[in-house]
Amino acid sequence: MLREHGGTVWAAVYEVVRAIPPGRVSTYGRIAELVGGRVLALAVGWALHVCPDGVPWHRVVNARGGCSTERLGDLPPGLQRSLLEAEGIRFRANGTLDLHRFLWRPNIPGEWEGEGEA
Repeated sequence: MLREHGGTVWAAVYEVVRAIPPGRVSTYGRIAELVGGRVLALAVGWALHVCPDGVPWHRVVNARGGCSTERLGDLPPGLQRSLLEAEGIRFRANGTLDLHRFLWRPNIPGEWEGEGEA
């Protein structure tokens, strides 16, 4: 059963997200895969919405490479994008980033090893 901050499942989500290096992103769906499919992409979003300090939530974007946090009323507009831009990530005119260029890929595709490569 999930406890505060989601228990062990959300702890696994936070571990993966903490491993995303500055200047790289992952998607909600990819994070769900990296924790063994124990949660859906939507649940990754819920976990990040209440994540503890030190989890770089801003490095997780939607499958199109866009910021989904704009729909949340409790974050300043443009916050996620500005945090990513401060890390060197550039956005296209349509508000998305190039996932082929900025997507973080762990060392072993399909497995979570706790370390990744840019």
